[in-house]
Amino acid sequence: MSSQTPLAADNTAVQPPQKNRRGFLLRLLAAILVVVFVGWGVWYYFDGRWYEGTDDAYVNGNIVQITPQIPGTVVSIGADDGDLVHAGDVLVKLDPSDADVALTQAKANLANTVRKVRGLYSSVSGAQADVAARKVAVDKARSDFNRRRDLAKSGAISAEELSHAEDTLTTAESALIAAQQQYQTNKVLVDDTVVASHPEVQTAAAKLRAAYLDDVRSTIVAPVDGYVAKRTVQLGQRVAPGSALMAVVPLHQVWIDANFKETQLTKMRIGQPVEIHADVYGSAVTYKGKVQSLGVGTGSAFSLLPAQNATGNWIKIVQRVPVRITFDDPKQLDQHPLRIGLSTKVEVTLHDQNGPLLAQQAPTAPAFSTDVYKKELAQADALIDQVIHANMAGEH
Repeated sequence: MSSQTPLAADNTAVQPPQKNRRGFLLRLLAAILVVVFVGWGVWYYFDGRWYEGTDDAYVNGNIVQITPQIPGTVVSIGADDGDLVHAGDVLVKLDPSDADVALTQAKANLANTVRKVRGLYSSVSGAQADVAARKVAVDKARSDFNRRRDLAKSGAISAEELSHAEDTLTTAESALIAAQQQYQTNKVLVDDTVVASHPEVQTAAAKLRAAYLDDVRSTIVAPVDGYVAKRTVQLGQRVAPGSALMAVVPLHQVWIDANFKETQLTKMRIGQPVEIHADVYGSAVTYKGKVQSLGVGTGSAFSLLPAQNATGNWIKIVQRVPVRITFDDPKQLDQHPLRIGLSTKVEVTLHDQNGPLLAQQAPTAPAFSTDVYKKELAQADALIDQVIHANMAGEH
């Protein structure tokens, strides 16, 4: 028994240090946790709460559908999926035979109409000259009748001769009235107009303009710069107006549609800066952007079948609102291009809250536009002027 007493004493002496060490570690861990929570709280109060982010964000952009404006048969395809095209480049050609025939007929119709209208102006001049001649005839007949009437009173001529003079005067007056009416009729047809502005010429010019546009539209061009996608048209295919042949996607005009929870929009304003990371490049590439607009409704509100919550088993679900984010510098997209539909992560800096929640002014210029079709109308008008001028030869 005496030999075991020292061992027991040793065990008793070792145990208190182990308990003290464990307690020290627990206290140290608690202190670390307190410091971490305090540090997180300080960070959140001064910095963390001024950011809102989401990974429910995707690249979006314009998908310009290429559709024919006239029916026709495809004879040429100028670009395929992935090709870069510029505004005005030829994408598809339709067989122009029917349009060429219609254009030729419209030109001939306008030329013929111009010549007919010139004839109307000549008729007015002729009717005016006829009226002047009829007035001279009336004056002569009246003078003869007055002279014979005086002679008849003295018995120098017979009553029959006086009657013939009266008949001649009546006939001349009737002819003058008829000539005046014909002059007015012809004058009404050309009154207050010139040949180019005459209604019949304008009608024929409109037909020529339509025929010219149909002929030009047998060649389908790209309305914007971009990349070809979704080509479905094939050679020899008979296409109808409005049918989708392909699409052109201007990748330099993309934006981000980020879906934020409604609870994240409290401090979000238009114009706040945004950092964007695309999954395709990871964290190696950071895009700079800004909030362009906050959605005017939730995604479910604009869905094809909106949620119907007027039921007994309703469950509240946090809604998401689309926020459009634009890029500050399009050159970023030159170095690291994005494609429609790519996933991204966005983080909005909320420090500056001076911006509005909704747009305050209406747009002063079109958001998107193209001028490739303006040339067609100008060329049609130039052709009309050429046809009119060519058929006005000798007109002064």
